[in-house]
Formats: sequence, structure tokens, C-alpha cells
Amino acid sequence: MGDLGDEAREPGWPMEPSAALVGSCTNSSYEDITRAASILRDAAAHGLKVKTPLMITPARSRCAPPSSAMACSRCSRVPAPRCWRTPVDPASGSGPAPESVLSEPNTIVTSYNRNFPKRNDGSANTLAFVTSPETVVALALAGTLDFDPLSDTLVNDAGEEVHLTEPVGEELPALGFTPGESGFVAPPEDGSGIEVTVSPDSERLQLLTPFEPWDGEDYTDLPMLLKARGKCTTDHISMAGPWLRYRGHLENISGNLFLGAVNAFTGRAGEGKDQLDGQTKPFPEIARHYHEAGQAWVAVGDENWGEGSSREHAAMEPRFRGAKAIIVRSFARIHETNLKKQGVLALTFSDPSDYDRIDEDDRINILGLAELAPERPVDCEISKPDGSTVTFQCTHTMSPEHIEWFRAGSALNIIRKSRPVARTGRIAFAPVRSRGLVGARSPVTFVGSGLVHVVRHLPVGVGGGELFAGRLPLDASHIREELHDRGHHRRGVLIEVLAADANRFTHVQPDRRR
Repeated sequence: MGDLGDEAREPGWPMEPSAALVGSCTNSSYEDITRAASILRDAAAHGLKVKTPLMITPARSRCAPPSSAMACSRCSRVPAPRCWRTPVDPASGSGPAPESVLSEPNTIVTSYNRNFPKRNDGSANTLAFVTSPETVVALALAGTLDFDPLSDTLVNDAGEEVHLTEPVGEELPALGFTPGESGFVAPPEDGSGIEVTVSPDSERLQLLTPFEPWDGEDYTDLPMLLKARGKCTTDHISMAGPWLRYRGHLENISGNLFLGAVNAFTGRAGEGKDQLDGQTKPFPEIARHYHEAGQAWVAVGDENWGEGSSREHAAMEPRFRGAKAIIVRSFARIHETNLKKQGVLALTFSDPSDYDRIDEDDRINILGLAELAPERPVDCEISKPDGSTVTFQCTHTMSPEHIEWFRAGSALNIIRKSRPVARTGRIAFAPVRSRGLVGARSPVTFVGSGLVHVVRHLPVGVGGGELFAGRLPLDASHIREELHDRGHHRRGVLIEVLAADANRFTHVQPDRRR
């Protein structure tokens, strides 16, 4: 801490932070927040005031009410911190700051979990120092980076020097957590008559259109929208800050696609060559042009593509704009899975040096997709402008389920297929009925098709409960084996099946052999 002031002063960074941020989905447990609150409580008792705007964001609603209230109400003599609800914003980018702050270099101190350029407010002028919640509060009270709470003192309005006491935190609230708000609204039993409407003029909301399924053909003659050099996080792919207001509007938020990515051919961020007209444009404009022209494309990346926040939009936006594959030296695991869920091929160079063989005007062919299988390499080609080709291979981590997502166009398309189809206001479904004896030797059988979502057993005269849950085939052996293992074959059982067609059937059948 004692060196921070000198380290900031040497490159000429502003010494007075423009904001102090405590919280996010990390570094904001009940203990974190109470340690920060104890410093503010002590500061208020000694006549100190916060000199830097302080914002507090608890991680979860269950700890938000007591911790936020404690941080504010116990520090009434300190200018009140802004205590936000529990949004994801701080984890994925905290939103826009005033233009007066962003127009020139400024510093912030934060306990949020990342600090790469443009992370917090979309501005490269914001220099973020990441530290602990209690240190953020101490620097907010000092109003400068050149302050060491372990040795330095602050002066109150009475001219008295005050040494901040060591923070004290509570691991858990003595009276327990408040329940908070669940946020869950149960759907109606029958939603077939409900229509969701969104204004076509809305800038923040847009109904999703299902992505098209794979057409059964190999991907050929695909231009590169981007070949990224170096770090390409989810924030480089889908920038946060002011763009977060468009999270419910896929087309509008796609206006940030690859704005932070560094072009491997030029070294410039956020722009590249449009292969359809040869012009240099921002990547979002190229993506929109390809999309409107029906031109599918690929992106090529370096190591650890997609690290950072697990941001769904970093996979949805490329898919929406027509990406068929992302080919990289290595992936960050969560983002790789998100690409799979959106039906985008997440491919890794078998030989990382093949990355260097791809030039700006090359086209990519991805072959043998009809034989796509787990642990089976994918053959690819680079088509050069002079007509020559270069072959290379890619690996992938797709399971059979992931491959089904790819073929269906997305994981969501698979889920949609398992939901009821509305016909003239009624739910159309394949009947699923339970019949037969429930016993060790007498099978439970089902007539129909689909997937079982939940099966509950309710022994007659005895408390029941959930038998098992998950997307299971309509195979009676699953239920029969579970009943036998739990000893329910010796008494009457009520079986309740919640099937994928949203119809519910119950059947009471005692064991007649007794």
C-alpha cells in the first residue's frame, strides 16, 4: 500500500479517484461488506467524511438488506454511499460514467473482479486499481491513492488526526439472513393463450428469433470477420459499460461486437477489412453487412479466447450475425460452452502454429461435418486468393449432446421442440399414461413419446417426495428401478409424471400380489 502513490504518480495518473466501488459478484460476502461498514462506522464516530463517491453492491439479495442497511445507516454522518441492488452490472461492467469524467484519464478504486481497459465504464481513459473492499473504503475516505491506512492518518473538520482502526467483520449475521426477494414468478398452468408482445420501436427489448438449424452441408468459402491477436476476453467480444442497456435487444447490443478485439493484421482494435467490398470498417458494421447479405463467416483467435465474465452475449452476438465457427489456439471453458449452446462450432487448432498460416483475404472450409463426433478431429482448409489450399486440423470438446445442439441450431431449439405446440388455443401433446402394477416384477409402462421432466413418488399413507428429476427418456425401467431400490414395491404408490408435453398424469396402483 505504501508504494501505490509513487506507482500512480510516476506515469502521471490522477491521484484523486473519481469513484470507489465495493461489491460485485465477488469480494462482497457478508463479511466483506461488514468489514467495509466497520471502517465507515469508525470514520463517522471520528468526524471523517468520504471524499470520493462510494458505491456498494452486495453480491446476493439474501445479504443485501442487512449489509446495505448497515453500510448506510450506521454511517449517517458520512455522505451516504450509493447502495445498489444486486445486479450483474458490476461483474460484467458497471455502466456509463459521466462524460466529464470519461473525457480525460481518471482513476477508480474497486473491489470488482476485473480491471482491463474499458471494463468498468466502456472508457479506456478509466484506470482501475483492484483491491479489497476495506481498502477501497479507506481510499474513498482519503480521497487519494497516496494513502496507506496502515500508517497514515486523516484529518477531520476539527483538525484532529485520525488513524483508521483495523476493520472487523462478521462471517455470518447473528440473527440470520433476511430472505430477500426470490424474483421467481411461476408460469401459468396453461400458457397456450398467452402472447408476449414487444413494441417494434423498443431499443432495449426484442423478441428472439430461433437460430436456423444446420443444413447438413459442410461450411465452405467462409471469410474471416476477425483474426484477433493476443487477449480477446468476453469484454473484447461484447463490450459492457453503456452497452448493457441493450441486453434485451440482441440486434442493438450486437453493435458492440468485437469492438475491443485487436486486429492481428493491423494492430488496431475494433476494425477490419470487409471482404465483400474491400473497405475498412468497424467490426460491428462488417458483421451487420455480412448478416444482411446472408454471408456466413468465421473468427480466428489466439490463446484463452473468451476469458472473463461468463457473458452469454459474447456467444449470442456472433451467432446472430452469422458466425459458423470460432477457431482459436485455446478457449476459456465457460465461453466455449456458451458457443456450443448457440450452435457455433468451437474449434481449436490441433497445431497452434496453424494460426500463423491464415492471412487476411483467405477463406476457410470446414469439412466432414456429417461425421462430426466426440473426440474426432475436424478437417479444415485455407483457400488462398491465388487458388492454392492449405489443410489443417482442429479438435473440439463436443459431447453427443453438444453435437445435437449444433445440428438443431442451438440448445434452445432442442428445448423448444420438447415444449407443447399450441393448436387452436389448445395444447397438442402425445398422451402419456401410466398403467400396470408397481412392483418388483411388474413393470411400470408408459404409452407415448417425449421426455420425462420430473417423476415423484407418493407412497399411499406415507409421506412422499421427488423420486428423480431431469430430462430422462420415457423408459419405465428408470422408475421401476428407483421404486425397487427405495422399497416402494412393497406398498401402494402414487406416481406423478410431469412430461415434456406439459401434461400431468397420476396413477394409483397398489401391489395386488400382497
